[in-house]
Amino acid sequence: MPLLQPRLRGRRGAAGGIVGYPLDRLHEEVAYVAYHVHWSLAEILALEHADRRRWADEIAAINRRLNEEPEGPLWS
Repeated sequence: MPLLQPRLRGRRGAAGGIVGYPLDRLHEEVAYVAYHVHWSLAEILALEHADRRRWADEIAAINRRLNEEPEGPLWS
């Protein structure tokens, strides 16, 4: 028996996904990751939202550590 997605009243299209994620926030994440790791737009947009957000957060954490410690290793 095939699995079917339940129909929701008043909704059209596929259920799930990120609805209403601000486009300016997406541009910010893409630019930030592209600037720091030099990936292409296609590579960054191919990431799942949570993965792209995680990359941006990790890059920001590295930048904060580098700015706090003028010299020395990045990781101890």
